[in-house]
Amino acid sequence: MSDNTGARGKIDVAQAAIASIVSEAVQTCYGVVGTVPRNFATGLADILSADRKRGVEVIVKDGAITVNLYVVVEYGTRISSVAESIKDVVKYQIERALEMPVAQVNVHIQALRVSDFD
Repeated sequence: MSDNTGARGKIDVAQAAIASIVSEAVQTCYGVVGTVPRNFATGLADILSADRKRGVEVIVKDGAITVNLYVVVEYGTRISSVAESIKDVVKYQIERALEMPVAQVNVHIQALRVSDFD
């Protein structure tokens, strides 16, 4: 991602840096257990990679950011409310940190976790 600042130069923010912001923001959301890989091939690549931002996909196009998230939600929470909260928190955190517009935050619920109440 680039932000042209005229004659003073240019600022580049790597997609991995944006993914770090997203990953931290998602973990603060109520009802979120964690993020998971989109599929097995992605999961295998995540295991072999030093980058631990699995389940976070960042696309920067025409100066706008699109985020795809693959999350596990706690069973018993209202899934639509958790997803909306994730979208709002992620959008806010990215725009606050980078001052760049967020075009979309897409939340994909991959699984539910049932907690043991023993």
